Amino acid sequence: MFVDRVKILCKAGDGGNGCSSFRKEAHVPRGGPDGGDGGAGGSIIIQADRNLGSLGNLVGHYHFNAERGKHGLGSLKTGRSAPNTIILVPPGTLVRDAEHGHLLKDLQLHGETVVVTKGGDGGRGNKRFATATNRAPRECDLGYPGEVREVALELKLIADVGLVGMPNAGKSTLLSRVSRATPEIADYPFTTKYPNLGVVQVDINNSYVLADIPGLIEGAHEGAGLGHEFLRHIERTRLIVHMVEPSPADLSDPLGNYDQIREELEKYNPLLASRAEILCVTKAELPDAATCAELLRETSGKPVHLISSATGRGLAELNRMIIARLADLEDDHSAIAT
Repeated sequence: MFVDRVKILCKAGDGGNGCSSFRKEAHVPRGGPDGGDGGAGGSIIIQADRNLGSLGNLVGHYHFNAERGKHGLGSLKTGRSAPNTIILVPPGTLVRDAEHGHLLKDLQLHGETVVVTKGGDGGRGNKRFATATNRAPRECDLGYPGEVREVALELKLIADVGLVGMPNAGKSTLLSRVSRATPEIADYPFTTKYPNLGVVQVDINNSYVLADIPGLIEGAHEGAGLGHEFLRHIERTRLIVHMVEPSPADLSDPLGNYDQIREELEKYNPLLASRAEILCVTKAELPDAATCAELLRETSGKPVHLISSATGRGLAELNRMIIARLADLEDDHSAIAT
């Protein structure tokens, strides 16, 4: 089950209580206080794990409680600190404070962590209160409470390339042909209900992560269709492959469909309009595909590539082109950074 938004309530562990105790041994008169400190409570840590693809592992688990620290004991024995509780999420997860809305951390890399609630410190034993004038203190501290926070988790998939286009443009079919991903494929709109990821191995040295984004329609930036629920997954992609169907089943204009998708991307996030793009006309086996590609080339002023997932036409060339564009983008980023 693909889940990209979830809220959880995190309660860190309380600290253990300090101990009020006195040393009692034969031949040791007035041994004095020997109460140990309490142990610290466990914190709750959220960690990115590349083995996860969604937040579905957290569905049905709202309360997360860390253990409290052990109480201090006599003979200056400090209570054991509780272990931290680690919650695993996929890379690309935004961790926010649900009440105030501020971002705690954007977990993009495998192994990155953020402490969302800190465990309470242990209380002091009565040994800590001993002074020159108070040699037999009986007071001790209770453990300090752990923090409590409701956390909102939002996943934005991290992929090198995102496939966009109208419903039934052939995005899922392309993903299934170039990777081992197995998205649902059917001849009706909105077959894809959630983004699918696949790793495309072009050759022994080159690969990339491809994301199939559910089909977009007019008003998607305002939530129409599957709307902004999935538009945010395009934000992290470095390259967009825009797929245009030459003969839509609804008899709409392919060129108008391209302009409409571009408009939706710009309205959702203006930066997406300037994102690097490869423009493809799909289903090249259809008789009007070549004509559509030529018209789209003239109106957009961009190179247009004919591909067919059914016959395999143009797929190898598309893969090589994607690898080259990603390398160029990496070089441009390195040049800017230096």
